[in-house]
Amino acid sequence: MASRPKYKGPKTNTATSLDALFRPRSIAVVGASKRVNQIGHQIVRNLVEGNFTGPVYPVNPKASVVHSTHCFNKVSAIPGKVDLAVIVVPASHVLQAARDCGKKGVGGIVVITAGFSEVGGQGQALQDELVAICDKYGMRMIGPNCMGILNTANDFSMNASFADTQPIRGSAAFLSQSGALGAAILSDSRSLGLGLSQFASVGNRADVSPADLLEYWGEDEDTTEILLYLEAFGEPERFMPIARRVSRKKPILVVKSGRTARGAKAAISHTGSLAGSEAAVDSLLYQCGVLRVDSMKELFAMASAVQTGKLPNGRRLAIVTNAGGPGILATDAIVSKGLAMADLGAKTTAKLHKLLPPEASVHNPVDLIASADAKRFDDVLKVVRADPGVDMVLAIFVAPIMIDAESVARVFAKHGKASKKPFLTCLPGKDQNDQAIRVLHEAGVPNYRFPEEAAAVLTGLRKLKKLRERPNEKAPKFRVQKKKARDLVEGALAEGRELLNGTELFGLMKAYGIAVVPSSLVSTREEALKKAKKLGFPLVAKAEIPELSHKSDSGGVILGIRDREDLLDALDTLEQRFAKTYPKMEFLLQSMRSEGVETFFGAASDPVFGKMLAFGLGGIHVEILKDVVFRVHPLTPADASEMVNGIRSVMMLEGARGKPPVNKAELEDLLLRLSQMLTDVPEIAELDLNPFLAGYDGQGSCVLDMRVGIKGC
Repeated sequence: MASRPKYKGPKTNTATSLDALFRPRSIAVVGASKRVNQIGHQIVRNLVEGNFTGPVYPVNPKASVVHSTHCFNKVSAIPGKVDLAVIVVPASHVLQAARDCGKKGVGGIVVITAGFSEVGGQGQALQDELVAICDKYGMRMIGPNCMGILNTANDFSMNASFADTQPIRGSAAFLSQSGALGAAILSDSRSLGLGLSQFASVGNRADVSPADLLEYWGEDEDTTEILLYLEAFGEPERFMPIARRVSRKKPILVVKSGRTARGAKAAISHTGSLAGSEAAVDSLLYQCGVLRVDSMKELFAMASAVQTGKLPNGRRLAIVTNAGGPGILATDAIVSKGLAMADLGAKTTAKLHKLLPPEASVHNPVDLIASADAKRFDDVLKVVRADPGVDMVLAIFVAPIMIDAESVARVFAKHGKASKKPFLTCLPGKDQNDQAIRVLHEAGVPNYRFPEEAAAVLTGLRKLKKLRERPNEKAPKFRVQKKKARDLVEGALAEGRELLNGTELFGLMKAYGIAVVPSSLVSTREEALKKAKKLGFPLVAKAEIPELSHKSDSGGVILGIRDREDLLDALDTLEQRFAKTYPKMEFLLQSMRSEGVETFFGAASDPVFGKMLAFGLGGIHVEILKDVVFRVHPLTPADASEMVNGIRSVMMLEGARGKPPVNKAELEDLLLRLSQMLTDVPEIAELDLNPFLAGYDGQGSCVLDMRVGIKGC
């Protein structure tokens, strides 16, 4: 995995600096070609035939005319102003072309050419110099190694790409990190009736990044939703605050490729072995209010529904169908995905009784039976949509030979446009070229081939609504002993250690107000017997060896020490097991606590996203059950609450099998303290509090074991 890039901050005001790219009044194509099968020719053709509203200047020193347009030998020779230049020359000529654009005063360049950082070595050096040229002249750059950009707005009508498909004008902005996939995106969006406002294939992201485009599209009046296909993040520190801000006013959907597990790197902590970049991606996107989907197919399906601008206020769905089978399939899918079938009100069912034949069903799913025509659908949908207990509607029509499908589609289109609630349709058996489907596409009503697809989309809409409603409050600032904590860590680093010892661990926890079970670190049996009197029996004895990762797995923990003889036997046992290998070992004596739920708190460092925090069910089962929730640092109170309430075994915290509950607010408070600790002491690379005993009714909660790895910044 690539090393984590250091964010240096935005170069300019993104809200205006990208106008030269997406709102140009004139465009030069450097490398324009007379040969129709060349990219340089296709881009000129797309600009001219796509009715770009300004002048297009082909640039090629070896041609006089390209696509019936006068050709210039270089950009600086063009007499008029040039806002945007699309560069399609070989990699060895790109720098010269970029310098010429800079001298001309070009505001933005799109570098289609490949052969830069993606090939490494000299390619990376070329890209670095290209970025330096852009910085020198104040140009913004898309690419290199990309497919191009477009803007469908009538005032520009710009297709500065080599795609062979002109997209439908709409309100979805689309970013693709893959150029090849970008061409398919444009083609599929048109066939599915998804309209685009702007599109960018960003390639190597040498300058303009996903964060830049999020910020730009967040302010674009023609864009109501933002779709992303990403292969890697470049600036997570910048992406997070921008995405958080934009997602509250415009839905953001993302397909992030690379879900396949690579195998965890060896780690000293439970957190390190559980965490990974995929957990980081999921956490980061969720915390930013961004909905991650699994595939391009799901992205397109969701985008069509999101484009209507309607999100559900609740999870209750009503299904209106003319066939029982699809209604049952949809019901099963809805319930399995955590949504609910709406209970129709008495007034609604009474009205339906009057409208439907006796053999029809007036309960959800409402089955109009096969004889249902457009009028019956119209009458029933009007009643069902008005029910206050319905948050979403799915209309299903399986076309029998005696019913005109187009007339039913027109009824669906009417209700879809009029409905303030999400309204989806499903016409099984109809292909994209069917006239009924075209009616729905033209009306902007989302249609799906199978009921399960529609159910997945409705689930996604509900998730988007919940993401938008997430609280956005700041984390509290705790009064802590920051200097003491820093002194402990810096002292350990000065000694060349990457693990804190027992005394340092206790000091660090105390500095941040984190309770630790009463403990004493001893070296001899005489010390142990003396400290045992103060601690009181029963006790736990542990081999205090920083290098020993998981003490219980290695026989380094002895529980249930009831008296003086048990204690001496336990020390003898630990010494026999470890003293030969670890001659400097000490013993940690702790009061034995068991009344509560063993939980787990941790922190780990992701190479791309930085620090992550974890919470889950703890003790010896943490890596077996893996009931752990991750969030990217720093945490908000909402993050902490979702972590505590998000584990599968949350009922154990709430009181299971007759046990009293634990204080979940106390656990959330601890997560926020750990988050502040990571901010104050960035040298902490990994941390485990495992187990942390969450005492019943909040009594006696404390750390039972801990481990902290450090690394110089």
